Amino acid sequence: MGRWRDVVGLGLMVWTAGAGAQAPVQTPVQAPVQAQVQSAPLLSAELFYRKPDIEHAVLSPSGRWLAMSSGVGSERTALVVFDLQAWKLSGVAARFKDADIGSFHWVNDERLVFDILDRTRVSGNQRWWPGLFSVGRDGKDLRNLIKLRNDFVTAPRIADRALEFNHQLLHVPSGNGDEVIVGEWRFTASGDIDAVNALRLNVLTGRTRSLSHGVPAHARGWLFSPEGEPQVVVTRQGARAAVHWRAVDAQGWRQLSEADVYAQPFTPRFVDPQGQLFVTVDDAALGTQVLKRFDFTRGRPAADALVSTPGFDFSGGLVSETPGSRALGVRVVTDAETTHWFEPRLAALQTQADQRLPGHMNRLDCRRCDEADMTVLMHSDSDTDPGQFWVYTAADKQWRKVGDKRQGIDPRQMARTDFERIRARDGLQFPIWITRPAAASAAPLPAVVLVHGGPWVRGRQWGWQDHAQFLASRGYVVIEPEFRGSRGYGQQLFRAGWRQWGRAMQDDVADAVAWAVNKGVVDPKRVCIAGASYGGYATLMGLVRHPDLYRCGAAWVAVTDPRLLLQWRYGTDQPDEVREVDYPRLIGDPQADAAMLDSVTPVLLARQIQAPLMLAFGGADRRVLPVHGQRMRQAMLDAGRPAEFVQYEDEGHGWLKMETRLDFAARLEAFLARHLKP
Repeated sequence: MGRWRDVVGLGLMVWTAGAGAQAPVQTPVQAPVQAQVQSAPLLSAELFYRKPDIEHAVLSPSGRWLAMSSGVGSERTALVVFDLQAWKLSGVAARFKDADIGSFHWVNDERLVFDILDRTRVSGNQRWWPGLFSVGRDGKDLRNLIKLRNDFVTAPRIADRALEFNHQLLHVPSGNGDEVIVGEWRFTASGDIDAVNALRLNVLTGRTRSLSHGVPAHARGWLFSPEGEPQVVVTRQGARAAVHWRAVDAQGWRQLSEADVYAQPFTPRFVDPQGQLFVTVDDAALGTQVLKRFDFTRGRPAADALVSTPGFDFSGGLVSETPGSRALGVRVVTDAETTHWFEPRLAALQTQADQRLPGHMNRLDCRRCDEADMTVLMHSDSDTDPGQFWVYTAADKQWRKVGDKRQGIDPRQMARTDFERIRARDGLQFPIWITRPAAASAAPLPAVVLVHGGPWVRGRQWGWQDHAQFLASRGYVVIEPEFRGSRGYGQQLFRAGWRQWGRAMQDDVADAVAWAVNKGVVDPKRVCIAGASYGGYATLMGLVRHPDLYRCGAAWVAVTDPRLLLQWRYGTDQPDEVREVDYPRLIGDPQADAAMLDSVTPVLLARQIQAPLMLAFGGADRRVLPVHGQRMRQAMLDAGRPAEFVQYEDEGHGWLKMETRLDFAARLEAFLARHLKP
């Protein structure tokens, strides 16, 4: 993992991150700790899969109050407010007996907005609408601002003001006002999204004011000034997308670009307090996306990059006290997350934080950042630590711990995760993550190849992960490849995965196993492949393509027939645009590539699967419809090799309910032990 290379200031600044931003990640676990862990009993699955005790924490604009979503002492996640001055719980701002708090934001120092979900039933994990509520920090004057599509919670209503369910929060302006920006989703006759209209919404009265007058048709994405003025609109119609700009003092919109959705010259990222537009651009020399300012005089991104992260596409943003204040630093994610501060005071505090908690990612957010009574919230986590929340007060120079994200987890009992880059059989380089059991011996161990879903996403970043940690706690090395088609590592890796389902993408997964075997980390005779969604598809195709490599396979909510993704089917949440434009390019054309698609369809290849197989599906899944599971189960029966099968009728595309998570963890643990343990 690299250290920062050549860091100079921003404003007139160019700086570059090395291949990794957190050198302490490589800190080894000492032998005495490993010896202690070896003799310890197995940790319960609930420790890994239960909801966090503190999910999120956010300082109020003044820094006096800390809002947290917390499940401590309740089956439901509540919104609580902590008084940092008195250092005690101020009270519960919002709690429901039949719902959980989702995301939340301070509108001003006295009022918050939040949405909700229900973790006890499937509706919380589908194409759903979470509503919007506002409440005083003291828990008074709870108001429903946006209705729920499925009214599963009892709460106050403003019958003549609450917006319909097809609205969601887009932006919270700076300035401690009483307004937020919401988007109104407009649909085509077939039920697909046609446009998103922006509205100012007063959280006290429920009144709205349109911000969409004169906006180009088919607006899908918005960027706002810190104060809430629309400045960027991204439109899309079919395979074409365009970026439009409006200066704060301008009347009309100016088109900056228009191109195929997969050939965009740049991607708008954010607008700073000075009205400058920042965009990411593919850098041909580096092979990754870099951050640049947009040059309006020339009508294109500036020549020089502001931020480049070799080996990684830029991911991150400017750090400000509030959305409308000056930039204090820039935060980026390479393998891990790091912050480069422009302000010496905050840079010194970052050094102090890193010394207090070495080997951690220590994220600082401040209020009254220029004042003697500055307050700073630190969220600190690592590959072995799910997270801690601390507060620093400049007035007394004290660090005080608020709490742990997950109580009861001892980092000394957790596994270490490393980041590597390896070569595929055709020479293409791709990253992999390796998580080794805390008590790992020098001898090769059994392994689980955990294939991420998507697949056109980044699988993970460095940090604590529940699946990897649970499997490592059972004695398995966990290999997580960022195979071709994954995003975040440059266009070459992403585009190399087009139309490669079951083909070169599958070879990358096998090559990751071969690398670990050659390193002496993994026992080649005890490897299982597993994953969800696309990862489940890769599990099935891995057993078909590389039968000598895997002893077993576990696939859940798996795509078993990619051809179904290219067909209209009742009940799916996939829009026509994705099925007609994106999937033919990324997976294959249903007519021109019909033979190729047949050759990589697991339900047609079930007789080639000889290894033990475990399948699990959600009966209410709208992304991968239950028909995928039903057909694969029958195909395995017809092949004379029935799979272990479970369908959770009230779950969707992933396990939302705690009892489902624990039941599936127990099934997976037993399945792996039968086939990988002596």
